[in-house]
Amino acid sequence: MSPARNLWLAVQPKLSITSVTWLEVIYGAPGKSGQARSLSLFKQFTLEYIEQADQDWAMTQMLTYRLSRGLEINDCLIASISYRLQVPLYTHNQKDMLKVLPAKLVVLPYNP
Repeated sequence: MSPARNLWLAVQPKLSITSVTWLEVIYGAPGKSGQARSLSLFKQFTLEYIEQADQDWAMTQMLTYRLSRGLEINDCLIASISYRLQVPLYTHNQKDMLKVLPAKLVVLPYNP
């Protein structure tokens, strides 16, 4: 992990990840050791699950913005939880998240 990321994580009071993010990270983890490192990292986060209201919101956003903004499924589902909870989504993927979330909810966590 980068020093900037370690420092940033150390000063956060409580962070969560979505179940969609969990799935994306495990899917992209290189082998068993990568999965083990990911699972170890996940221990410091609360897991937020998708609710029916999140899926309904995501489906509306997909119909509205898929063709005009190139909205992706996973981004839409991740954004839906941030939208429901009205909490910032800390991401380096600001370009895609700003397609469906207001700027006040899309926050750059640290500079790599």
